[in-house]
Amino acid sequence: MTPAYLIGAGAAVGAVARYATNGYVGRVTPDRPFPYGTVTVNVVGSFVLGLVTFLGAGADVLALVGTGACGSYTTFSSFSVETVRLWENGDRALAAWNSVVNLAGALTGIGVAAVVAGI
Repeated sequence: MTPAYLIGAGAAVGAVARYATNGYVGRVTPDRPFPYGTVTVNVVGSFVLGLVTFLGAGADVLALVGTGACGSYTTFSSFSVETVRLWENGDRALAAWNSVVNLAGALTGIGVAAVVAGI
């Protein structure tokens, strides 16, 4: 299979998983302004990508899981927009917290993946 097909197949799975995660964890609403769903997908996706990388996955697996599934599952753009919206709405502490949690959570996810992989 060519890398484009692998990436496309992985992206389809990742996009559906992201939609399901947001449905389960919850979306941003006026009563719930913190983007828990986005944080969840970014941390879990970082862990999964770190794990397959540290386990020595080959190019095809990295295309399928890394670029495809994790690429469509995680989201830097939603994180960025949600942070700006929090800031513009006057929730500056939540905007800063969102930035810290996304970065620290993603790095922690990668760190945990390294430990699980025995790195």
